[in-house]
Amino acid sequence: MSSENATPGSRQPLDEVMLAMDVVDTLRHQEKVVARELSSDARDEELKQKLKRIYQAQGIDVSEQILEEGVKALQEDRFSYRPPPSGIGVLLARIYISRSRWLAWAGGLAIVCLIAVFAYQVMVIRPREALPGQIQSRYELVLEKAESAAGRNAAEAIHAQAESFRRADDAEGMQQALAALDELERKLDQTYTLQIVSRPGERSGVWRIPDINSSARNYYIIVEAIDESGNVQPVTITNEETGKTEQVSMWGVRVDESTFQAIAADKQDDGIIQNNVFGRKKRGYLEPEYLMPTPGGFITSW
Repeated sequence: MSSENATPGSRQPLDEVMLAMDVVDTLRHQEKVVARELSSDARDEELKQKLKRIYQAQGIDVSEQILEEGVKALQEDRFSYRPPPSGIGVLLARIYISRSRWLAWAGGLAIVCLIAVFAYQVMVIRPREALPGQIQSRYELVLEKAESAAGRNAAEAIHAQAESFRRADDAEGMQQALAALDELERKLDQTYTLQIVSRPGERSGVWRIPDINSSARNYYIIVEAIDESGNVQPVTITNEETGKTEQVSMWGVRVDESTFQAIAADKQDDGIIQNNVFGRKKRGYLEPEYLMPTPGGFITSW
């Protein structure tokens, strides 16, 4: 059905609508030339004539009504794109349209977040939650190994401290308590012979003049810990002169003057200390059993 025979309530065929849109598009280009020279009425007529010639040259028959509608549509700015007003609907539509760009980025970010959460759970939360159980089991193990009151008292003191850290939700404090129990267990497991150092280039004993009494002397015998395989074992020692705790392979044990002189005489006899065992450290005990008299006290440098 042609546009001339269309009833007011009927729809135009699609080819006529497309043709009208093409007319408007052509008019937009022609109007730029004609509008500079003609008045409005003359311009419209001139545009229609130009359009007729253009479409006739292409073998297309365009009715007067379509040309009229095209000119009118141009004047009313019909068939022109007008962006929708801003709003939440437009924003959501733009987000949906651009999903191919941001979905990959969002997916990557989600994966990174999941990995971070998993790593935090594995590396922080779970170890933290496991600390009280680890401390309790280590404490019970240390109590089983301790053969002396000193060892048991040390374990109970560390456990009490760990409990206070647990109540305060202090993970760092609990880690320190667990490390202290580990060290205590290591000391209880140690077995060695406390042997007086007697070899060329090494001193077997030294004496010091204390700062608080220049007329007195403190005597020390230099010892080392030898295990069952004959290897030197490092031992944790607190230096009485500095108050610092160090792990050393040799240290000085304080003795009285008579013991010091007796060991010195033993060495001067033939360069060898015959009675060279100062004490023995048994498993389950913190301190060695001394075979020579000592008031206690150690030095780590001389």
